Amino acid sequence: MTDSNQFDSLETDWRLRLFDSLSFPTLVLRPDRTIIAANKKFHERNRTRIEEILGKTCQHIFREDNNLKHLSCNGSDCPLQGVIETKQTKSVVQKNIGTNGEEVWEERVFAPIFGDQHEVKYIIESLRDITAVKDLEKKYSDVRQLIDKVVQSSVSGIIAANRKGEIILLNKAAEELFGYSAADANSVTIEDFYPPGVARDIMKKLRDENIGEKGKLPSTQFNIVTKELEEVPVEMTAAIIYEEGKEAATAAIFNDLREKQAVQKKLEEAESQLFQSEKLASLGRLAAGVAHEINNPLTSILLYGNLMREKLEEEHPLASNLNYILEDAERCQEIVKNLLAYSRQTRPAKDVFYLNNLVGESLRLIRDQKLFMNVEIIKELDDYQILVNADKNQLCQVLINLIINAMDAMDGRGTLNLKTFRDRKAGKAFIEVTDTGSGIPPENLSKIFDPFFTTKELGKGTGLGLSMAYGILEENHGRISVKETGPEGTTFLLEFPEEPVSDEFHFMSIG
Repeated sequence: MTDSNQFDSLETDWRLRLFDSLSFPTLVLRPDRTIIAANKKFHERNRTRIEEILGKTCQHIFREDNNLKHLSCNGSDCPLQGVIETKQTKSVVQKNIGTNGEEVWEERVFAPIFGDQHEVKYIIESLRDITAVKDLEKKYSDVRQLIDKVVQSSVSGIIAANRKGEIILLNKAAEELFGYSAADANSVTIEDFYPPGVARDIMKKLRDENIGEKGKLPSTQFNIVTKELEEVPVEMTAAIIYEEGKEAATAAIFNDLREKQAVQKKLEEAESQLFQSEKLASLGRLAAGVAHEINNPLTSILLYGNLMREKLEEEHPLASNLNYILEDAERCQEIVKNLLAYSRQTRPAKDVFYLNNLVGESLRLIRDQKLFMNVEIIKELDDYQILVNADKNQLCQVLINLIINAMDAMDGRGTLNLKTFRDRKAGKAFIEVTDTGSGIPPENLSKIFDPFFTTKELGKGTGLGLSMAYGILEENHGRISVKETGPEGTTFLLEFPEEPVSDEFHFMSIG
């Protein structure tokens, strides 16, 4: 079959046998396309002999031999040159005309054989008949129609665009998501479906081999833009469609994340509230135990200290030291009182009252009215008399604490805004407390409701105020949160269930 003088790499008998045993018709060529060997399968298939093709080029054989018309090739597109340049295997699929005039599909695979200096010394070419595969593709064209139906019935939005960015496919789910009809899609490009620059960023990622497989973008979150110019968060995958190695189109699948994100947000909020409640409950039990243990010896200190002060003359050298001791003991007693209040061992005494009245009473109950000398107080109270069912005394305590904190944040100078409003549909009532202080640092936002956390100077706060407020609101089926904060000030939001107005309550309030 082969001439060993012409092909040095096939010297041994086993190499000849191996070459002839290949199941695909195979040629060995020099870089100039000269045929120097053909295996048994090649000759059997094409009814040739070695002397008929030896020394000829593959182009000459495939173009001139009538028996080999189905192997015709275009020399300019032949991947053989690519193998020489890249030293890597190349393949090409070709449609040719067989001896009987029928269509013949073949895959031609070219692989390099290297010399001692790693140069491409020879090229081995295998010819694989894939006509049966192509026939199956034709027979199963109805499968493509089925796929089209699947695409159109998919709950995920599917879009395809050509190289110019023109929309060539828009399924029904995509029409609903983006707000465009198939007819509308003719007047827009793919860039209209994204915020500025995002479409280019997606194409850059698709071409980046370091981000998954080249031409494919794994599941990623982006914002898309609807026809109404609304930005919508989506999860998308995308791919480049290639034809003959060139980019022909792009396709993407979109899933709307709005509902998923809303559920996730509610879940996170619920988990956060549960964690905070459990933490406060544990610390409350600890605080109650500590307070009771300290209270007994503290009572003795104050009792005997006061007895001693009564017996000492005012000018006694120890009188001032004793006064310091009693002052600190009284401060400790106040802390113990706060700890006991924080532990909240009694249930709230709930009653129905007007939310606007809570604001007025809280302001009046602040003993040191000098705090307001350089502060402008603005009250934006809802015209509607909002009713809530809660422990009024406890909520007064919360509101007073927030007002005093706001004064401290403004150093006694600024504007304090107290606002009430309602969300009728949600059945919620709200109070906003807004100051013009310097805001809460981002690193402290997650800790402000933790017991004993304070940014005040030593001796000016126990860090229990906001944690007590959190617990009180929770016990009254409400919620406290930081609505916004920054260099221009902070807004705390108190939320309560709104109490429906009964005829009896309305009559009593008028009377």
